Amino acid sequence: MSRNPRSLTIAAVVAVVFGLLTLLAGGRALFGGADMGQVVPFVLWFNFLAGFAYVAAGIALWQGAAFGRVLALGLAVATAVVFLAFLWHVWRGGGYEPRTMGAMTLRTVFWATVAMLAWKGHPTRRR
Repeated sequence: MSRNPRSLTIAAVVAVVFGLLTLLAGGRALFGGADMGQVVPFVLWFNFLAGFAYVAAGIALWQGAAFGRVLALGLAVATAVVFLAFLWHVWRGGGYEPRTMGAMTLRTVFWATVAMLAWKGHPTRRR
């Protein structure tokens, strides 16, 4: 049984659900022929692949594994970097879906918050 602070346990569960939804939506856009509008391919691929890491991070954080907080921090940094690259793409006049701006903002804030919670109060166990 995990002894995580309640906020981290909730964040871990949300991360798993968020990851599964990301995999479903990204997989549908990439492989299912769903018309997602004017997607930015590198953002779509990053988000899809990150969905696997979201699930892994959520499970690791819920279980209290030390690598979960490292993964959460890595996701926060990687998402911020991809978001900056996306903003550069938009600034240079590249096509994009406006909802991507909101989605990347949400992802960046979410993972920054999860990483902060994980590093602040995570009871680590070596695994």
